[in-house]
Amino acid sequence: MKLNKMSLYRKRSMLGFFFIGPWLFGIIFFYMSPLIQSIKFSFSKLQIQSEGYSLLPVGFENFRSALFVEATFNRILTSSVWEMILSVPMILFFSLFSATLLNQKFRGRIVARAIFFLPVILASNAIASAEQSGLISLIGSATYVEEMQGSLSSYNVTSIVYMLLDIGIPLSYADYIVTAILQIYSIITSSGVQILIFLAALQSVPSSMYEVAKMEGATSYESFWKITFPMVSPLILTNIIYTIIDSFSGSPITNLIYSTAFETQNYGLSAAMSWIYTLVVTIFLAIIGVVLAKRIHYN
Repeated sequence: MKLNKMSLYRKRSMLGFFFIGPWLFGIIFFYMSPLIQSIKFSFSKLQIQSEGYSLLPVGFENFRSALFVEATFNRILTSSVWEMILSVPMILFFSLFSATLLNQKFRGRIVARAIFFLPVILASNAIASAEQSGLISLIGSATYVEEMQGSLSSYNVTSIVYMLLDIGIPLSYADYIVTAILQIYSIITSSGVQILIFLAALQSVPSSMYEVAKMEGATSYESFWKITFPMVSPLILTNIIYTIIDSFSGSPITNLIYSTAFETQNYGLSAAMSWIYTLVVTIFLAIIGVVLAKRIHYN
């Protein structure tokens, strides 16, 4: 009886809590303990002993070492952030463009969608584990991709830049376009999930809106910017956040943090690097969330 007396807003709030329940359970019982332990490590020096380990408090010494003593950390962190800034717009543009094409009605649409999502499967940990165990071999295909990228970078890149400059594109934009062309393989590999999210958003747009726009004489270009883009804008923010986090997950900075902890056995310095990296990512996500949240259309 009490459930029937609940308002619609209250019922939706309860459904929201049920939806994030598994995530909250995992955070509290699986991630909270390692999170607190990493904070302790970042302010301590870990000493291995016969009965285990002990933590010697050192204050902010690990953070000072990461920022001012380790010469490679700042350089790798800066290059990772700069690469993220360049790659995120490329991945989002390619994902939205591909999702728009895959949302059209044509024969073999299911096969085409599977092909676009195939690079995500090939880049997954399952494929990497199968390759390490000897079940499959991707060395030949990886070598072929590297040779293709090398040949593309050395084949007529200068002429492409001159061609873009001839049609009136500024030099900075021309360099950015050429960079996107040279990184096309990594862009395709990193765009599978984003394509699926955009595809789901495009399929949720009512077809009646396009019919009304067509009756009013709107062109396809106008329909895209007046209907499609505003309707999928909430998931643009979702894809930006996902792409930023995904770009850092396999970046050189994470490899440096891993090697510092498990190769040099400097767990305190590794924990400090991890928290600096986490703070940088959090700042980027907060800035992007504040800037884009005001420009998103919620239906």
